[in-house]
Amino acid sequence: MGRARASVMPVLASARHRYQHIPVMIAILSDIHGNREALSACLAHADRAGATRYVFLGDYVGYGADPAWCLRTVMDRIAHGAVAIRGNHDQAIFSRNHRMNGRAAAAIEWTRAQLSPDAATFLKSLPLEHAEEDRLYVHADASDPEAWRYVTSPEEARRSLEATPARVTLCGHVHVPWLFGLTATDKCTAFRPAHDAPVPLSRPRRWLAVMGSVGQPRDGDPSACYGLLDPDAAELRWIRVPYDVDAAAEKIRRAGLPESLADRLLVGR
Repeated sequence: MGRARASVMPVLASARHRYQHIPVMIAILSDIHGNREALSACLAHADRAGATRYVFLGDYVGYGADPAWCLRTVMDRIAHGAVAIRGNHDQAIFSRNHRMNGRAAAAIEWTRAQLSPDAATFLKSLPLEHAEEDRLYVHADASDPEAWRYVTSPEEARRSLEATPARVTLCGHVHVPWLFGLTATDKCTAFRPAHDAPVPLSRPRRWLAVMGSVGQPRDGDPSACYGLLDPDAAELRWIRVPYDVDAAAEKIRRAGLPESLADRLLVGR
């Protein structure tokens, strides 16, 4: 009898191990914009922080000097289970109907010449949004993703939140971190999250998080920005990662892209 029980115990222990909950930590990266140095720094930081899943919120190209490398890196992460959606600069690679200012348009024209036809096909294949569990990932305003509207105010956040049943919407496009919350009394609040401070995404509120930019921050801080989401704890952190800004800026200059695209990296504007 004792021998029979002993032979069963390892099987039971193995079954318990198989079905135990595995913690999930989601790294969320948006607006990479061809910045190899910034993307490399953020991915290395997220790997060290224990990220088990990666979500990319679009705009892999435009502005920066390494669009092909950034796309290959994202594609490799997708091959290992990451999620990626399309941004407006990505769409501009294969569609010329999108309005852009002169600097952005010049960067897109240059970028098209750096990418293979397969890269453009890949960008066209990306979805405009991705939903899982209680979350929605989208590049811009979720009420009309392909209109590419910014979310920078409680009114704009409400429009986006009311267009989806998701409890938490995560977007990019703005290049500035924001968090909006819709309360049970239908009041929409807004605040700028502190760096590396966990923010509870508590119920019954619904939330819209604007993730900032990996490759071209515009909040006065030149360090790269990405997010870490703990779905079990319902906590979100905005992480700032220093990187070699001078090297990224010099590549832009050497490529013959507009000088201002290099200068703005140095000041985060």
